[in-house]
Amino acid sequence: MKKRLFMQTAAALALLSGASLAQAQATTPIKFQLDWRFEGPAALFLQPVAKGYFKAAGLDVTVDAGNGSGGAVQRVASGTYDMGFADLAAVMEFHANNPDAQNKPVAVMMVYNNTPASVMALKKSGITKPADLAGKKLGAPVFDAGRRAFPIFQKANGIGNVTWTAMDPPLRETMLVRGDVDAITGFTFTSLLNLEARGAKAADVVVLPYAEFGVKLYGNVIIASPKLIKENPAAVKAFLQAFTKGAKEVIANPGAAIEHVKARDGIVNVPLETRRLQLAIDTVINSPDARAEGFGNAVPGRLSLMASQVSDAFNTKTRVNADDVWNPGFLPTTAELNILPKK
Repeated sequence: MKKRLFMQTAAALALLSGASLAQAQATTPIKFQLDWRFEGPAALFLQPVAKGYFKAAGLDVTVDAGNGSGGAVQRVASGTYDMGFADLAAVMEFHANNPDAQNKPVAVMMVYNNTPASVMALKKSGITKPADLAGKKLGAPVFDAGRRAFPIFQKANGIGNVTWTAMDPPLRETMLVRGDVDAITGFTFTSLLNLEARGAKAADVVVLPYAEFGVKLYGNVIIASPKLIKENPAAVKAFLQAFTKGAKEVIANPGAAIEHVKARDGIVNVPLETRRLQLAIDTVINSPDARAEGFGNAVPGRLSLMASQVSDAFNTKTRVNADDVWNPGFLPTTAELNILPKK
């Protein structure tokens, strides 16, 4: 009797062990590279990790902080990361400047339907509209998305010549407050709050968002390596479904989602990052354009125009082909993507 019981127990343990092994084998590791530090918008990716949505989809997702969209694109292209989050313009530039690269990252989901880039100035400068920037001194890091795309903004608004001052990212807002530059370019939800942290009042800051002044560039997208797309397309699809489920919750309750950012970086200012996340949601995620086109999607005509504008403004080696950088074939269903509250 004891021998039989032992044999049954051993058999059951073997089955459990086999099931666990199969489950482990079914889990796909995904290394994901953010575009920036663990700030408010990172909650979009940390929420589905913390809630177990990626795990339930058979994915073991690791999310790492970044230092710019260009870096995120490079790391996915090198194979160091499987997927990432980056400005679409940076993806386009990489494609056009590296036509022979074997692993050019592809955008698979639109997250920031509008570029977050804007020009910001203090009211005391007398700058109130784009034309006022002519002859002024502008400042931004050389790799800043707003600075790179400024020729598009400049052309759309007939702005005369400007001069540029380069600096490291932490000095950008400080130099504006000190008066070292007349205006800066940057992501609205980053620079506006950084200006407040340096003593400027929001009411004293003039914000000229690119999206409101004739520049309909798309912003950040989720990117995937062609290797992952080819070898495990189901993992890409599963990632986007789990991400969308988490994003819906983040949009509905940003305050709760920030706790997951706090868990990754204990020194973050929770109220500040909650405001940053809400600002990102209001300006580039749940924007009028996003609601018109649908969360996650991109319109072919707008993509083609952006490809042409990036080719010109970034002076790329070859022309950007919009079809090469965008693959919507892994997006969740229309019903699943219906996550934007009506305004």
